[in-house]
Amino acid sequence: MTTNDVLALDATAQDLLFREARTANTFTDEPVTDEQVQALYDLVKYAPTAMNQQPLRVVLVRSAEARERLVSHMSDGNKAKTASAPLTAILAADYEFHHEMPTLFPHFPQAKDTVFAARSSREESARFNATIQLGYFILGVRAAGLAAGPMLGYDAEGINKEFFADGEHGVVSVVNIGKPGENAWYPRSPRLSFDEVFTTV
Repeated sequence: MTTNDVLALDATAQDLLFREARTANTFTDEPVTDEQVQALYDLVKYAPTAMNQQPLRVVLVRSAEARERLVSHMSDGNKAKTASAPLTAILAADYEFHHEMPTLFPHFPQAKDTVFAARSSREESARFNATIQLGYFILGVRAAGLAAGPMLGYDAEGINKEFFADGEHGVVSVVNIGKPGENAWYPRSPRLSFDEVFTTV
């Protein structure tokens, strides 16, 4: 029995989202439209988060001025590709997400003032759940026929001061988005086998 016999997702979609998808390091100059971003978000917004808190917030870096500010906080190995990508998104966790809880979790609206009353508990939960949403965001980029280049090589404190000066958000990743350009891929690295990852008890 093959993977295609077991999964509900057809082989073309499996390739698009997983097997053939890669982290892009170069991009063409073809623009990424607001309509594409809206469409991918309308798909990935259904990703699960604890108590439906949805703490992910996204800043789309489009202007030359904002791009320059962002690039100044990227590590040397990430500067050039961030400067040349058609669109870059800063994905952040909203540490004040609890204000939305009465709307997002209406059967327990008091979670805003009980479960998430302490800033420390909100930060931990927001970062964890925004990271879950980051993974789905990358899949959404791929589902839109685009390539994603998620990065952690940056000065987080600098980006937070530059783009989230209110102190209510914390960057979790910077993601370049676009059509893959020339020599976009590094060789695919090995993956662990099923037996190396799974045990049954």
